[in-house]
Formats: sequence, C-alpha cells, structure tokens
Amino acid sequence: MFYSKLMLSNKAMKKEDYHRVLIGMLERRKPLDLLFPLQGNAKSRETGDANQKMTTLERLRAGVVLARDAVKAVSVTAMEALREGVAFIGISDKNELVDPFENLDAPIWSEQPPQELLKLAYQYCEKLTIQEAGNFYHSFKYLPDEQRLAMCAVYAFCRRADDIADGDWADRFPGSIGQTDPEATEYRQQLEELQDRGTILDEESYLNKITQLFFFRKKLSTCYTEVYSTDPVFLALKDTVDRYGIPRNVFDDLISGMEDDLYNNRYRTFDELYEYCYRVASVVGLMCIEIYGYSDPIAKKYAESWGIFMQLTNVLRDVGEDIERDRVYLPLDELEKNGIQESELDGKVVLNKTWEPYCYHYARRARTYLEEARQLLPLLPRRTRYSPAAMIAFYDKILRQIEKEQGDVFTKRVKLNKLQKMSLAAAVYVRHRMLPRILDPLWNGLSRLGLLPSV
Repeated sequence: MFYSKLMLSNKAMKKEDYHRVLIGMLERRKPLDLLFPLQGNAKSRETGDANQKMTTLERLRAGVVLARDAVKAVSVTAMEALREGVAFIGISDKNELVDPFENLDAPIWSEQPPQELLKLAYQYCEKLTIQEAGNFYHSFKYLPDEQRLAMCAVYAFCRRADDIADGDWADRFPGSIGQTDPEATEYRQQLEELQDRGTILDEESYLNKITQLFFFRKKLSTCYTEVYSTDPVFLALKDTVDRYGIPRNVFDDLISGMEDDLYNNRYRTFDELYEYCYRVASVVGLMCIEIYGYSDPIAKKYAESWGIFMQLTNVLRDVGEDIERDRVYLPLDELEKNGIQESELDGKVVLNKTWEPYCYHYARRARTYLEEARQLLPLLPRRTRYSPAAMIAFYDKILRQIEKEQGDVFTKRVKLNKLQKMSLAAAVYVRHRMLPRILDPLWNGLSRLGLLPSV
C-alpha cells in the first residue's frame, strides 16, 4: 500500500512547528496590508508581446499555434452547442459528481500517487467547475489543456471553501475527531479572540463550519509539504501550485474571507467592504495570473482591481438574495446617506426615489475598477488573455443589465443566458486571441456605436 495513515496533526510534527503553523494561520486574520490603495488610480503600462520583435520563424510558429488554438476553439464551441441542443430537447448527460477517493480511510498519501490518480483528481475538479460555474468555465474553456485544468483546480478549491462557509456542504476529513479535536478547538479560541463580535450563526452551525474551515486549512497545508491529500481537490491543487508557484497566502486569505462570514453580516463603510472583496475575490485574481503568466509586477494591482470589480457586481446583483439570508454587503453609511432603510431591501426599495441613482453611482465606482482590470489584459500572454477578458466581459454585461433594469435585483436574478455567454465568449476570443492590437481602436469605436460588443 503506497499511502500512509499518518494524520495531519501535532503528532506528525514537532510541537513548536505546529504552533508556528497555527500562528501563521491566525496572522492572516489581522487587518490586511493591502497591496495597493483603495481607490482605482493606477496608470497603464503597456508591455508584453505587442512591443516584442519577432523573427520570421517565430512568426511562423506563432501562426501555427494560433491556427491550432482557433481550430480547437471552434471544436469546443461546436461540442458545447451540441450539448446545449441535446439538453434543450430533454436529453441530459449529467452524471452525479462522485469523489473518486471517497472510500479511502487515510487523509494523506506519504508518497506521490500514480499519474492515473492525479488525472482522476483533475477530472473531478473540471466536472465540478462545469456543473457549478457556467460563467467561469466559459471564460477558460479555450485555454491550453494544462492551464484549463489548473484553473479548474483553483475554482474547485474556492467553490468548496464557499460551500462550507455559506452552504450545507459536509467536507470529508478522514481520521479527524471533529469539533472536539484539540487543534481545532485551540484555533477556534484564538480566532475568536481576534474578533470584536460573536458569531452571527447558531452555535451548532458555527461550530460545524469553523471546524470544517480549520481542517480545510490543514488540507491546504498538503499543497506546500511533502505529503499528498486524498481529497481530489487538494491533490489537483498541489500539482497546480507546484507547476505555477502560487503562494499560499492567497489561499489562506480566501479562507479568512469565508471565516469572516461567520462573524459579520453587515459592513459599515466601503473600506470594510473592500477588504472583504479583496479576501474573497481579489485573491482569486492573484491566483489566476500565476497560471496565466506575467512579467510586469503591476499586473498584481490590476488583478486586485479585477477581483474588486467582479465582487462589487456580485454584491449589487445579490442584494435581494442576501437580505433573505440576513446579510447586507452594501455599505450601511452610504445607504443611510441616500435615505435608504435596510428594511426596504426586501424589494420595497425600488419604490425609493434614491435607489436607482444610488445604483448608478455604485456602478460608476465599480467601473473604476473595471477600467483597471482591463489594463491587466495586455500584460498577459495572448494564449491566456482570453480567460480574464471573458470574465470581465460577462460581469460588465451583468452590470449593464442591472442598470437597464433600473436597479431591480429583487424580482429576478440578473444573469446571462446561454446565447449571451456563447456570443460574448466568441467575440472575446476573436478580439483578444486573433486580432492584432493595432485594431483595438477600431473595435472600441465600433463597440461605442453598438456594432460590436464591448469586450
């Protein structure tokens, strides 16, 4: 048997090492030293392949790669359209998502598992992504295979963390003793000392979720040690981390954002909301650019803004759903200044004459981060540029639809239909993968006239 039943506990490491790891976890809970200022104000630096001189041979090779990628994109799109057509007439090929390692009673492998198991882990992550995140999968389905699978592993990690904190997901931690585990108890107590308020959940739910998130962090540790998790998400993520050098702090920050939801369901100021958006969204952008590839460090600034824009859009879109869960992410001081009462956020607010102007103001601020996010694109290789460009285009479209609906995010959830996703994806691919940058002004001009989509 190539796996070990060694547990990830202080029995498997020196006591001082365990406490060092614990302190490191808790350190991420302190106020963040954010990478950049809170307001969108960065200036563009045009770098990347646009200014690089290529030899004739390099141009020929680039042309071959482009042609191959284009054929692949057409094939992927055609297969996707076929699947949609089959689903439309009532035939579905969806199978239940099954953890291929769910019957293992060990939390880790002490030796590197065979490649066949790693392949199963990536397949699990990709299937999870397809089932749970249509928008996101549309944005990176055209990436080269290795990077597409890496993005699926990152998404699966984020999805599971969110499912623990905000849903009813029951994760699997072989060998743990749950809420009575001394490590989990110690971590929870020290975490509570850093909070200035108690949990917003009932005691049973709180203990369940905070314990799961603790063990989720421990599984994350396998991505940065010599052991391998028997959880397919973390097995695939470890390989992704090794390939692309993604730092641990961004994953830890995301888990911290999920922990925040256990203690806080209101945000007094925009700065407080920004910090939350950074933890649950900007860090995802910082994960992604390591997979995409970049050379100019300012790409991190634009990746941060990219996450802020997307999360601000989510906050506005989900106001109605969030209030049903007793959560208000819109800054309370801004609502008060605009004469908007929290009690009105059940849908009555659409009758408030200040709600629509507030939504327009909110959208304008979100777009300051959108403009910075777009400056990320020329800093990325052309083969990966499509992915963030597609996500930006999807969320820009969602924000425009909210404005078109005059801020009505209560009667129905604003989302893109399949046709909108596929058409936007095609437009983004043509512009950012195939057209030379010299044609950007022409595309921008035609998009302002409504003849081409703004992507």
